[in-house]
Amino acid sequence: MPDTHDLSAVFGAPRALIGMLHVEALPGTPHGRLPVEAIAEKAVAEAAVYRRAGFNGLMIENMHDRPYLKGGVGPEIVAAMTVVAREVRGDSGLPLGVQVLAGANREAVAVAHAAGAQFARVEGFVFAHVADEGLIEGSAGELLRYRRAIGAEDVRLFADVKKKHSAHAITADVDLAETAHAAELFLADGIVVTGAATGRSADPEEVRAVAEAVQLPVLVGSGVTAENLHEFAAADAFIVGSSVKSGGIWSDPIDPDRCAALAEAFQRLP
Repeated sequence: MPDTHDLSAVFGAPRALIGMLHVEALPGTPHGRLPVEAIAEKAVAEAAVYRRAGFNGLMIENMHDRPYLKGGVGPEIVAAMTVVAREVRGDSGLPLGVQVLAGANREAVAVAHAAGAQFARVEGFVFAHVADEGLIEGSAGELLRYRRAIGAEDVRLFADVKKKHSAHAITADVDLAETAHAAELFLADGIVVTGAATGRSADPEEVRAVAEAVQLPVLVGSGVTAENLHEFAAADAFIVGSSVKSGGIWSDPIDPDRCAALAEAFQRLP
């Protein structure tokens, strides 16, 4: 089987440094106060910071919408995320991904397809886990059929395995590499490995084990910093949010100096 770890078709390079845009709380959510235009304007400004630092990809996520709905969101969220995604994609010119919390994978694919984004980050792709929102069950079969039905097969699916903010006792007898194997069998386009929570590092040995177990791109999805990036040299891409914010806090503004330091560390990877 040929090695398909190379991400050049998506990012124009075999490796990718992806900057996370935590869009402001969207309409109808507990903290939603801003009009969609203002939310999009802020996301575009943050995307420009990543672009200037040398990041070669972006991702938008509705993390400020907490507490999250489980497995689906309303049309107002889909509409707002699509506006933000199109504005960010059009202004930055960088490859873009979409995640809609929590486990709203169909909606993420729909937003990505409408906005011309390149990938969706999806959770609950294979097996089941207990998240903050409750039980999240495997969605691969339904999701891939939905992607085909709407003609969105150019939107790649990067699937979290044993994802953060979740309990995995019900699959304790299935290790991370085997979970990644299952996602590969069920036609994921990439595997995302995380730590236990936002901002917490993944285990470098687990990242290496997954990279050796599958023929798919492996992305580190939490806890990457300028200081520890070299520990994840086995990975193909890095989704970064918290460590490039002021004080390393995900909800604070992006720090251009932290972005630059991380981009420099990325360039030094072997």
